[in-house]
Amino acid sequence: MKLASYKDGSRDGQLVVVSRDLTQAHYASHIANRLQQVLDDWNFLSSQLQDVFDALNAGRARHAFPFDPAQCMAPLPRAYQCVSATAWASHGTLLRRAAGLEEPQDRAPELTQLAGDALLGAQDPLVCASEALGLDFCAGLALITGDIPQECPSDRALDGVRLLMLSNALTLRGLAPAPGEPGAAAVQSRCATAFSPVAITPDELGEAWGRGRVQLPLQTSWNGRKVGSCDAGADMGHHFGQLIALLAKTRALRAGSILVAAPLSNAGVEKRGQWSWPKGFNSIAEKRAMELLQDGQVATEYLRFGDTVRIEMKNAAGHSLFGAIDQEVVDLALG
Repeated sequence: MKLASYKDGSRDGQLVVVSRDLTQAHYASHIANRLQQVLDDWNFLSSQLQDVFDALNAGRARHAFPFDPAQCMAPLPRAYQCVSATAWASHGTLLRRAAGLEEPQDRAPELTQLAGDALLGAQDPLVCASEALGLDFCAGLALITGDIPQECPSDRALDGVRLLMLSNALTLRGLAPAPGEPGAAAVQSRCATAFSPVAITPDELGEAWGRGRVQLPLQTSWNGRKVGSCDAGADMGHHFGQLIALLAKTRALRAGSILVAAPLSNAGVEKRGQWSWPKGFNSIAEKRAMELLQDGQVATEYLRFGDTVRIEMKNAAGHSLFGAIDQEVVDLALG
């Protein structure tokens, strides 16, 4: 099924069920007002939401209305915990190589705590105080968990995946430390995270969901030009079950925890000293690193005021699964 949170003037929004083709919606207030309520009592409430979803898809929902992504908050607007994981090692490899740094012997995913108090909707503006901060998009995938016990093995952790989303983990590169160099700036540089209009249960992916990976390309456009079409399944060194297990290694996770895997990255190919990434990039930092390796200098700027970023994933039939993240960079001084 597919779920969203509509803007209603509150901080958590109003839970709605969305049809598979993303054209119709139905309020779920007779079942639950907020998505967190459903996550807290998943076994009981999710089946009732499934009945609404089935009725929507069959054209039998009595109070259905046209779905409008512009009215969506993040599916879970506030989270008890939001963590970013480097699931695709090729991203860090590329940035370290461009910086002249050696590869670490330990290739375990890096986990970074993100702000979870005010998550962005799919069409919320990307507000930035200055272009000099180096605002960068980081397109990827995210999931919302159920309750996960401490030291949960990776195979069992996959059973705790409740919902999947697209994500844009915004980063201020002007504040970000060099790869492998932790610091206070690492926290502040992760300024905001946006999510797709809808969150979907893994079964909505069909055969594309296998062994904790999504076997579909993620399409990223910058100012209307497609810059990335990377395969989400390829080069994902640690699947979602392993990432959850790593996060739960020393503590239990409560239902409503969000794990963001970003940026999605496919490994490049080196031929005669020249590097190429034929499937594009999902963060500007990768583009700049490629330029540095190939040409010895950077030509691409980070996001400017007025720039737009669109992130979307479609199934094999060409239908949008999550709806699109479609945002514009806005000057804080003009907001």
